[in-house]
Formats: sequence, C-alpha cells, structure tokens
Amino acid sequence: MSKYLSYILLSLVCFSMLLMTGCLVAPVAQSGGIGSVTVTNSNPNAIIAAAQSVFPNYGYTAGVTHYPTSVSFDKSASKFATVMWGGYYNPQSVHVKIQIVRIPGTNDYRISPRVFSVSNAGQAGFENKRPLIGLWNSEFSPLLGQIASQASGAGGF
Repeated sequence: MSKYLSYILLSLVCFSMLLMTGCLVAPVAQSGGIGSVTVTNSNPNAIIAAAQSVFPNYGYTAGVTHYPTSVSFDKSASKFATVMWGGYYNPQSVHVKIQIVRIPGTNDYRISPRVFSVSNAGQAGFENKRPLIGLWNSEFSPLLGQIASQASGAGGF
C-alpha cells in the first residue's frame, strides 16, 4: 500500500508543479493583474495625457508622475471608507497609481492600477499607505478603458 501512496503523492506533486508553471507563463499582453488594460499603438506621453484628462472627471487630483513608468491620482475617501480603513477621526484618502509597462516588440502598453488607502495624507513623516488588493483594482477598469480609448492609435515614439 505504501508503494501506491508514494505514486499518488508523486503524481500530485508533478500535477501541481505543472499547474503552477502554466500560471507563470501568461502572455505579457494579458498580464498586469485585475483591472489591467492594454493600450494599442501608443506611447507614455499619450497615456499620461489621457489619464490626466479622465481621472479629474471622477474627483481625483493629479499626484506624482514618474515618467514614463507611472502616474498617480488622489481623492478623499468616502465616510464609509474612512471608518472602514482608518476610524471615524482618522480621515483617509484613496491613492491610485497607474503603472505603464511596454509590451516587448510592440507599440502596445499595459496599464495597471495599484490602489492604496492613505491615512494622514500630505503630512510628512506621518503618512501611511496601505495597499488595497484584489477587487479594488478592478474598480478602475472602466477608467483605464477610457484612457485606452483616448490614447490608442497615438503611435510610438
């Protein structure tokens, strides 16, 4: 019986390794995580300009831009979010960082949101960023879709 148990365990290990290997070889065009969008035939200038025109329509103010890899935006959190993430007397902000990654061999770019809850925003030495993962990133997919539609077709450098 021990021999069969060894074969079964070996089979399970090999199968799980095969599954994990398959997950690690996703095409770059489909990478980036939840909420990511591909911008076709574009460049970082067009993507950043489009982001700076889309996000203010939703109450966000422009933050730091690390050309050509990212642009960020900030917004005060709702009262519910403030209580959920920080407490009633600890105001929170939402910080969204849009990462811009070129897809090798093309003029296409993958833009991905990274969302943070920020307490004590703007207070040097006291600001605290907490990443919000998973479905929070998917909330920005429609905004990134608008950015992609505005920036697509702008051409490479």
